[in-house]
Amino acid sequence: MIITITIIILLLTCIVSFTAFSNDKITEDLIFYPPAITNRNQWYRFITCGFIHADFMHLAFNMYTFYLFGDMVERAFTEIFPGTGKSLYIVLYISSLAVCLLPTYLQHKNNYHYRSLGASGAVSAVIFIGIFLNPTMGMSIFPIPVNIPAFVFGPLYLLVSVYLAKKGRGNINHSAHIWGALYGIVFFAVACQLLSNFRPVESFINEVSGYFGR
Repeated sequence: MIITITIIILLLTCIVSFTAFSNDKITEDLIFYPPAITNRNQWYRFITCGFIHADFMHLAFNMYTFYLFGDMVERAFTEIFPGTGKSLYIVLYISSLAVCLLPTYLQHKNNYHYRSLGASGAVSAVIFIGIFLNPTMGMSIFPIPVNIPAFVFGPLYLLVSVYLAKKGRGNINHSAHIWGALYGIVFFAVACQLLSNFRPVESFINEVSGYFGR
C-alpha cells in the first residue's frame, strides 16, 4: 500500500482519537473551547480539535468519507500542481480545520458551555473539491436511497446544513460543515488561478453541461 498524505492524516487522527477516548484530559486539552482561546490565547485548539472525535461512529464516518474523497483530491492536486501538490493538500486540510470554525468562534467566544470537536469541516472542504473535480459522479444523501449527481448533492447538502444550523439542535456543528465546504471551493479556485492553468469553475460547468447533453 502506498503511504499517501491522506493515509497519514487518517492514521494520525485515528491514533489521537482512540487515545482520547480513554483519556478525558487529552480531550479537554485539544477540544475547541472558545473561552480558552479568548482568555488564554490557546489558538492551537482550532487545529487540534480536528484530531479528536466524540465516539467511534463519529470517527469512522469522518475518516471513511475522508479516505474516499481525500485519495481522489490528493491525486488531483499532484497532477494540477506539479511539485507543490502534496504541500498544498496539507495546507488545505490544516487551514480548513481552522477556517471552518471562525464563525463558530465569533458566535461562542465567551460561551463557557460550548465545545466542538471532529474533522467534519476539513472533510467537507475535501468533499466539495471532489465535487468540483467530478460533478457528475453518483452520490447519495440520507434519506434518498439512490445515487444522485454530485452537482445536485452539493447544494442539497448545503441547504440541509443551513436548515439544521438555524434550528440549532443536537451536538453537530453544521456551521463548520458549511464554511468548510465553501472554503474548500475558494481555496481550490484561488490556488488554480495562481499556480495552475486548470480552471475548476469552467471545468465544472462544461461537465455539468455535458451531463445534460447526453
